[in-house]
Amino acid sequence: MASAKIVDMTIDDIKALITEVVDERLHNWWQQSRDTRSIEEVLAAMDRLRWTPPQRSPSTTELLHEDRVR
Repeated sequence: MASAKIVDMTIDDIKALITEVVDERLHNWWQQSRDTRSIEEVLAAMDRLRWTPPQRSPSTTELLHEDRVR
């Protein structure tokens, strides 16, 4: 951009500068946030992180029923 000071810029110049900065930041964010794991690795991580309630714990339906009874 030719102007160095914001005071010397037109509204269109400022809008173009803002658009350029936002586009650059979105591009950088997208590049940093991309997950490079394979599908198998993601599924394995999901299996590792999954929580299974104890065997004798009430189901969600039973918990809702108990809550409504109260």
